[in-house]
Amino acid sequence: MLYLLDANVLITAHNDYYPVNRVPEFWDWLLHHAQEGHVKMPLEMYEEIKDGTGDTEKDRLLGWVKDGKVKDALVLSEEVRIEDVQHVLAQGYAPDLNDIELERIGRDPFLIAYALLAPAERCVVSNEVSAPGKQRANRRIPDVCRVLGAATCNTFALVKALDFSTGWRG
Repeated sequence: MLYLLDANVLITAHNDYYPVNRVPEFWDWLLHHAQEGHVKMPLEMYEEIKDGTGDTEKDRLLGWVKDGKVKDALVLSEEVRIEDVQHVLAQGYAPDLNDIELERIGRDPFLIAYALLAPAERCVVSNEVSAPGKQRANRRIPDVCRVLGAATCNTFALVKALDFSTGWRG
């Protein structure tokens, strides 16, 4: 299985439970799985987090993300077709989205479109929580994935599936 990471996976992990400077084992483990081809992040998602804000805590994450070996291993070396992204937008969100709605959705359709290139072999990892009642631009990644037939999980399911522990190298 190839796990495709939403930007919120790295941001939330760093901010809430695996700070780069306090749990470096997690980030080494993530890099290892990226190098092995089990975990990737589409360029569109990578770009969401690579531009820093000057915040010291965020700068630690950005330092990790911008490291050359991390970027080379983590960023998915594929391009998605615009037709695939348009399919995700039309079938997963709404066929008649306006510019404001498209801006609100952001780059999530790219992430889902990459997963749909091989739905039996790819899983979208996002910390968004399902909210089936949400419509149009307010739809959540797990709900759009479910409608379109893409697998999805959160960070903790990824950690379990790839067996993270602080002694993972042992």
